[in-house]
Amino acid sequence: MGGRAYNHHVERIYLDHNATTPMAPEVLEAMLPFLREGYGNPSSLHWFGQRARAAVEEARARGAAFIGADPSEIVFTGGGSEADNMALRGVAARAREPRRKLVCTAVEHHAVLNTAKALRDEGWPVEVVCATDSGRVDLAELRAKVDEATALVSIMVANNETGVLLPVGEAAARAKDRGALLHCDAVQAAGKVPVDVGALGADLLTLSAHKIYGPKGIGCLYVRRGTPLSALVRGGGQERNRRAGTENVPGIVGFGVAADLARGHLEADAERLRLLRDRLEASLLAIPGACRNGEEPRVPNTTNVSFEGTEAEGLLIALDLAGIAVSTGAACAAGGIEPSHVLRAMGLPPERVQASLRFSLGRGTTAAQVDRAAMAVRECVERQRKPASVR
Repeated sequence: MGGRAYNHHVERIYLDHNATTPMAPEVLEAMLPFLREGYGNPSSLHWFGQRARAAVEEARARGAAFIGADPSEIVFTGGGSEADNMALRGVAARAREPRRKLVCTAVEHHAVLNTAKALRDEGWPVEVVCATDSGRVDLAELRAKVDEATALVSIMVANNETGVLLPVGEAAARAKDRGALLHCDAVQAAGKVPVDVGALGADLLTLSAHKIYGPKGIGCLYVRRGTPLSALVRGGGQERNRRAGTENVPGIVGFGVAADLARGHLEADAERLRLLRDRLEASLLAIPGACRNGEEPRVPNTTNVSFEGTEAEGLLIALDLAGIAVSTGAACAAGGIEPSHVLRAMGLPPERVQASLRFSLGRGTTAAQVDRAAMAVRECVERQRKPASVR
C-alpha cells in the first residue's frame, strides 16, 4: 500500500469527509436489489424496465425535494464534475453575441476552473473573480465583471478546502440585474447547510452523491425550467434529451436515499459537527505557530490550518501512519501534492500554503477521535520541527 509501513492494529480515524463519505447502510440496502434482480433498463416497456423506471423517478423526486426543486428539473449525471461541465458547456453552446461571457471565481473546484479555461481556449470570453484573504470573493470585482455581456456566473456555495461559504446571494442579485444565468456548485454545501435553489436564486446547481453518504459515480444537475442548455452527452433520449446513456439505476436509487437521509439529518448533524469541529480547531490552534485559513461563515464540519515551520505532505504521511486520515485539500499529481490553488488565490504566502492541512468531520466522528487526532497532529508537528540531528 504505497510503500508505507502501516500498523494494521492502530485505530483509524477518518477526517477527510470532504473528499468522500462512507456509504450509509440504508443507501447500500436500497441499492442491492438493483444490483441483483432489478437489472431492467429504465427505457424498456416491460415489467423489468418499468420497475427500474419507477425507482429512478422516485429517486428523482427525493433529489428534487432535497433542494426545493421540481423533479422535472433534475438531470442525473455521472458525478459532480460532469454536472459542472454540463452547466458551463451547456450554457456556452447556447450563448450568442453579445452575451457570451462566463464569469467564475478563483476558488472554484477544478471541474469549473478547468472547464472555463478550456472554453476560453476555444474562444469564449472568460473572466475570473479574485478571492480575498478571508476565502470569500472580491464583491466589487464581481460586480464589475458581471455585465450585459455575461451569459453565466458560476460560484460555489461552499469551498471544498476551507469550508468558507461564498456570497451566492450577492452573485445572484448581480447576475439577475445584468440578465445572466447563475450556476452554483453545491457539492460541498449539500448536507452541511440548507441548499434551496429558490433561496439561492440558482438557474443551475450541481450535487454529488458520494459527498452525502451515497455512492460514487452519480450526481445531478438542477436545471431551472426554461433555462437554455445544450446536452453535453448525446445519444438516446434519456433524461428528457438532456443526458444520453442508460441510467445508472443502482447509483440513482442510492442518491435518492442519501438525499432523503441528508435532509433528515441536516440540523442535528450541523450542530454536532460544529461543536466537534470547534473543539478540534481550538486544540490545533493551541499548537504554537498554527493559524486558520478561511473565515466565517463556514460549513460546520471543515477547518483548514497551517502549521508554521512544517511541510504538509510530510505531516499528512506521518498522520496517516499514526492512523489519522486528513488532506492537504489539494490534488495529487504524479505521486506528489500540488500547492492549493484556493489558498494561493487567497494570497497566502507559499510557506503557509505548503504547511496547510484540511480536516473535515462526518457523521461517524466522535469527541474521542477528535481529541486523539489533535494530539497526534501536535506530536507530528513537533517531531517535524525538530532538527534532523535530534530526532
